[in-house]
Amino acid sequence: MTSLDLFRLDGSVAIVTGASSGLGVAFARGLAEAGADVVLGARRVDRLAETASLVESVGRRAVAVGTDVTDPEACTALVQGAVEAFGKVDILVNNAGLGTAVPATHETPEQFRSVIDVNLHGCYWMAQACGRVMQPGSSIINVSSVLALTTAGLPQAA
Repeated sequence: MTSLDLFRLDGSVAIVTGASSGLGVAFARGLAEAGADVVLGARRVDRLAETASLVESVGRRAVAVGTDVTDPEACTALVQGAVEAFGKVDILVNNAGLGTAVPATHETPEQFRSVIDVNLHGCYWMAQACGRVMQPGSSIINVSSVLALTTAGLPQAA
């Protein structure tokens, strides 16, 4: 047995939000390479087919569900889709997120609310929906931006 064998996810089912681009695609593929079947959620449904193909290219199953994490009912539907397809949810990667490059002195309430709604409320709604079906030993991974630790000179108040 190698050290990588200790990280195998064979038989596991993972949900990845924000799976239509960037880190979400990488998380989905990495989970699949480790042996998990992956349920993909994102608002940009047209791009989920490409991520599903990446998951399937390493021999795992993928299901794509259009999901807006700001809508608690959509989060519940994503989890229900996972349970219907695979019978369970073992892992949630709360990856959906957005940012605005607007100085706080110019940011509108709508811009601020949209970031908070996706990045904070969306994580909560997804964790709540998964928490209803996850068994002990399951994992929820909340992804944060490096901008949570530093501004990097970017005007992103939310």
